Amino acid sequence: MQKIMPKMTKSQMITALSESTELSKKQVSGFIDGLSELVYKEVKKNGECIVPGFGKLVKVKRKAREGRNPATGATIKIPAKTVVKFRLSKAVKDTVL
Repeated sequence: MQKIMPKMTKSQMITALSESTELSKKQVSGFIDGLSELVYKEVKKNGECIVPGFGKLVKVKRKAREGRNPATGATIKIPAKTVVKFRLSKAVKDTVL
């Protein structure tokens, strides 16, 4: 049985990056926030954004479809909507998997 490790929090990530890059925690935090904001704007504007070394975020339109209410089993209509998907890069897949 595998032991489940706790997930890395944003503050733990900032600390680790700060130590490995010799930048201050404030600089690393500002970079992460700036990168997030840039990626969000790019996906909203162009429908996708490549994050080098990780993959890309892509805006995808889902068609309307039928689903089931798990509590009652009744058929319901799920409306069409736009969602954001993340597609891993080949390098990430090869390294992690």
